[in-house]
Formats: sequence, structure tokens, C-alpha cells
Amino acid sequence: MFRQLLNWRVLLALLAIIIVSGTIFYSQYLARKIARDERQKVEQSIDAIKFIINAPSDADITFATKIVTGNKSIPIIETNEKDSITQYINLDTAKTAKSISYVEQKLRLFKSQNKAIEWIDPNNPSFRNLYYYGESKLLNEVRYYPIVQLCIVALFMAITLLSLRSSYRSVQNQVWAGMAKETAHQLGTPVSSLEGWVEMLKENPDSKKIAHELEKDVDRLRLVSDRFGKIGSTPHLEETNLVSQINNMVDYMRKRAAGKINFAVNTHGQQQIMSKVSAPLFDWVIENLLKNALDSMEGKGAIVTDIHEDDKSVYIDISDTGKGISKQNITRVFKPGFTTKKRGWGLGLSLSRRIIKQYHKGDIFVKHSEIGKGTTFRIVLKK
Repeated sequence: MFRQLLNWRVLLALLAIIIVSGTIFYSQYLARKIARDERQKVEQSIDAIKFIINAPSDADITFATKIVTGNKSIPIIETNEKDSITQYINLDTAKTAKSISYVEQKLRLFKSQNKAIEWIDPNNPSFRNLYYYGESKLLNEVRYYPIVQLCIVALFMAITLLSLRSSYRSVQNQVWAGMAKETAHQLGTPVSSLEGWVEMLKENPDSKKIAHELEKDVDRLRLVSDRFGKIGSTPHLEETNLVSQINNMVDYMRKRAAGKINFAVNTHGQQQIMSKVSAPLFDWVIENLLKNALDSMEGKGAIVTDIHEDDKSVYIDISDTGKGISKQNITRVFKPGFTTKKRGWGLGLSLSRRIIKQYHKGDIFVKHSEIGKGTTFRIVLKK
């Protein structure tokens, strides 16, 4: 799926490059053609104006007048031999009426856009005019068209990529849910069989102690199976006292921790901190974080769980004195498959994040980590 998404990105990028390149070349071709046509129109307008001015009283100026009045889109400014503005056409009359500086600004702009057209009086060569002209609205639209199209193509690519990404996530979620449910299904049969054997051991007085301990492990397997079975389904959230819930999980891990590991739970004197959670899934998250903390320490150190709240949220910080996480790995710890352990699939933190963010609408992240000093993970839940 990732390769398909990558191929789609490459194809979309190539398609965008081809479309934009073709548009730029063609629009520039059109712009040059329109610019040539507009210069010819300006030259024709100037010739027509001079013909009307110098024509005898009995001359037919109808055609020349049509040429002059026909230009309604190209702005023109006329200057004399001293480069002083003498007249202009097709400028904003409201702005020209308010200030001559507007015309002067336009003159500077026209000088930068196009080469002036010079007209010399054939009867008096010392008398000459320069005609500066700007770009018509049509020419500006053609010039800016590639930018507009580029924005449209970029928007199209963004929407398409978001759609593909959403599809990829949907497939990924289905794979996660399918794998979890299949795991729960596969665990179901041997767990049921083990429960039967435990009941048989209980009937033997000499095996009661073994049966009791074995029953704990079977119950644990049943809990794990139940957790996997809930992945992909909408969990039932119940109002739960997180203090007692977390304490139970810490006690469970304390009994199974090897070496000299000190566990502590800090509730700031509160006996009850309530939030709606799915107890089996929430326990799984706490267990994953505690196991990671244990794995980061070499049989000695401390794991402190701090629980506190404000008006809107509950905050759970799980800190250890282990190896810490490097800066380049902090952004990767929640990605599926990432692990620094010799064993493991690298799915624990990924599943934990999914449980907290997707099912509990909360957040989980690395609050702080320092190499050689330890790591703090934070869980944020709504009250």
C-alpha cells in the first residue's frame, strides 16, 4: 500500500509538472503574440491621431477616428521632447482627476514595461513626441494564468493526496483490527482448555496451590485475549477511579519486576480522580508504559507514576530512571515496528497511542527524555 501511495505521488507530481510546464510555455507564447498585436494597435492609434491633427479640413478622417476610438483597452501616455506629460488615454479618470502623481506613477510603470514609440514631425524634426503604453487587462490575465492554474493543480494534488492518505489509514486500521481479532480468536481455544485443566487441578488437594497460581496466569491470558478482541470495536467507557486502577496495575508489575526497582504512585493526596475509560484497554496502556520503563533499566532504578488533574483534564506521568530516548527517536517511538529492543515487534506504544487517541479521545506523548537519566511519558484524558 505504501508503494502504491508513493507511485501515486510520483505520477501526480509528473502530471502537475507536465500541465504547468505546458501552460507556462503556451501562455508565454500567447502573451508575446498579444504584446506584438497591442504594439501595432498603439502605433496605428498614434498614426491616426497625427493624421487627424495634420489632415486638411476637407480630408476624410472617418477611418482614422475609428482607429483612435477603437482603442479602449490599452492605456497610452504622450510626452514631449522635454519628457513632460502632454496627454493620456484609457487611464482611471477618477484617479487622474484627484492627482497628477497617479499619471506620473503610470508613466514610470509604462517605461519599465514597454519600449516607447517615437513620433517625429516631418515638417519640424526638432519637434517629437514619445508614446508610452501599458499592458491591457487581457495581456495581464494571460501572464498570470499559469500562476492561477498552478494554484488549482496544487489544490487538486493536495486533495488527492489527502484522499489517498485517508484511504491508506483506513486500510491500515482494518489490518490492525483484523490482526487483533484474529489473535484474540487464536488465543480463545487454548485459554479455554487451560481453564478446564485448572479446574481439574483444583480437585486435587495436593495441587491447589499450583492451581491457584496457574489460574492467575490463565486469567491474565484471558484478559490479553479480551483486550485484542476489543481492538477495532467501539469500547464501552465507564466512569472509573484512575487512582485505584493505576495502583492495581503498578502492584501487578511490582510483583513481577526483577532486581531492585522501586515503584511509587503520587496522587497528591487524592483518593479519587475520575475519568471515563475502558478498563481493559486502559490497563494495557499502563502496562505497556511500565514494561518499557522496566526494560530501560538494568534491574535497578525507580518508576514513579504521578496522577493529577485540573478543571478539564487528568494527567498521568510515568517516569523512569532508565537509559532515556535519543532526540531522533522521540518522534519515532509511536510508529509501528519501531523498537530498540532485541526482541519485540515494536507495536506496544503504537497500540497504546491508538487506544488513548482513537478510543479515549485523549493524548499520549513523550513529555521529557534525557540519555542516561530517564524518560517521562504523559497521558492526558478528559474528565
